[in-house]
Amino acid sequence: ERTVYLAAGAGAAREAWLAVRGRDPGPLFCAIGRAGQLAPRRLTPHAIRAVMVRRGRQAGIPAFSPHDLRRSTLTHLLEDGVDLATVQKIAGHANIATTLRYDRRPEREKQQAARRIKVPFHAA
Repeated sequence: ERTVYLAAGAGAAREAWLAVRGRDPGPLFCAIGRAGQLAPRRLTPHAIRAVMVRRGRQAGIPAFSPHDLRRSTLTHLLEDGVDLATVQKIAGHANIATTLRYDRRPEREKQQAARRIKVPFHAA
């Protein structure tokens, strides 16, 4: 069990969805039948991927997976200066090496970090 904090936009989206879904216990995201009725059963990984593929096509963006969202979210947190240990906790990784595999920051990030290192050198 893990506590997950939502950004303001995500919290508002959750509240809008709960107004449709209802606040009864059960899976947050559930199946929606062809006639638009909610089915109180958990979405399968296949169903989640199918929704993402369909919505991606509608938005005109290249194909992506649920895991791509996770990877890009963790990378953006690191790019924004969130420390690795905090990103590890957000991701729920037991080992920090796992979190490091999600880091997709480009070489420019390393270059910028190297520029921050001060080397005290005075020419003779």
